[in-house]
Amino acid sequence: MNINFAKNREVMIENQLRPNKITNLDILGVFNKVPKEKFINEDKVNICYSDQDILVKDARGYLKNLHLAQILHFADIKSHEKVLHIGGLTGYLSVLISKLCNEIYITDNDEEFVKKITNNLKDNDIKNGYVFKQNFRDGLENTAPYNLIVIDCPQYELNLDLLNQLHDGGKIIYIEKINEELSKGYRITKMNDNYAKDFLFDVFSNFYLVKKEEVFSF
Repeated sequence: MNINFAKNREVMIENQLRPNKITNLDILGVFNKVPKEKFINEDKVNICYSDQDILVKDARGYLKNLHLAQILHFADIKSHEKVLHIGGLTGYLSVLISKLCNEIYITDNDEEFVKKITNNLKDNDIKNGYVFKQNFRDGLENTAPYNLIVIDCPQYELNLDLLNQLHDGGKIIYIEKINEELSKGYRITKMNDNYAKDFLFDVFSNFYLVKKEEVFSF
């Protein structure tokens, strides 16, 4: 397979990100430098810079490149900040974030993904990333508080106890699943004992982090 991935990255940035108001040079720079094809199964590398979701395993995968960029855009990550990324998958978004922040802590509940994230951090010479096998709902309390928590795979319910793992003024960026096809991106900002919730963007995806619990009625 003879694919010019570097050229495809440039086309993705010019055709998918810039026209949709992703203009921050730091964000565009990390997308240009990080080889997404190294994080994707070989049978899908030909579509890794196309405008579509990429399934990785079960109902989990990478959302469209634009949505990943929107997460970084609305997170407004600063170089001194400490980030928790819940559901690291194979580490692509984690590596992008690591290049914008001071420290990133990455969790996944799948041992296979934990190993892949660890290897991909090493392969990309990431020195400020730390990987843990952890239940998604729990976050990572031992290394809290964080300036930012990112959960990029759609989920049916956010555990609001994660707010306790934020600094005051800290943010959670997450994707809330509305139905099987539609999700919505939100930013929650912690302010003392209160929080503000802002709608960010729509996501059309079949992915979900954890299967929805069935509720029985009698």
